[in-house]
Amino acid sequence: MPDQNVPALTPESGERLVSKDYKRDFRERQALIRGGASWKLERRQYFEEQNDPSRDALTRGDWQEVLRLFAADRDIVLARAREDRSRGHAFYRVRIVEYPITPYVQWELHWLKQDVELGASRVRIVTADHVADAEKNHQLPEIVILDGRTLYHVLYTDNGQPMGSIRFTDPQRVHPWERYITSLYEAGEDIASYFAREIAPLPAPPPVPSPVPQPE
Repeated sequence: MPDQNVPALTPESGERLVSKDYKRDFRERQALIRGGASWKLERRQYFEEQNDPSRDALTRGDWQEVLRLFAADRDIVLARAREDRSRGHAFYRVRIVEYPITPYVQWELHWLKQDVELGASRVRIVTADHVADAEKNHQLPEIVILDGRTLYHVLYTDNGQPMGSIRFTDPQRVHPWERYITSLYEAGEDIASYFAREIAPLPAPPPVPSPVPQPE
């Protein structure tokens, strides 16, 4: 079982970044990593992905186009994997999954499976029932940790549109969350076996209408 003791994360102890500043800061810090590991915790079951043709195809309900676009991205994913290996950087992701599986999660797990197969990341699945005790008061946040040094609490509107992040660099904030996400990863199931059992048998998902954009 994963650790049920969720670390504290108070917004006032971090720095608020709007989306463009978050993306720039993330890219700059990630590019500096040498011989380190990064971690991502994904909890929401729906996100609005921006400027993503495969996500647009999901919105239209064109599942064959989704799969075609994923296949067309293989060289890009392989290049990313080579770049990470050259820097000694490993990226670990924990994906929380609820049932019934949403079209978004079905779409994302197809993409993540390819990402893992091509060596660009390591992904394990934790079902929501395994974090139920940890979520008695609040749902787990969306977290990214770069090289054990920088933690981003990634923010979204209620309908899944990105709103930037809160950045934390205090080791007393970052390290407990890195340990917590590591415990989830260790308790999780490898995406390959989970995908074969739970995702591969699913029919193509229905169209997913996009919500009206909201300001940050």
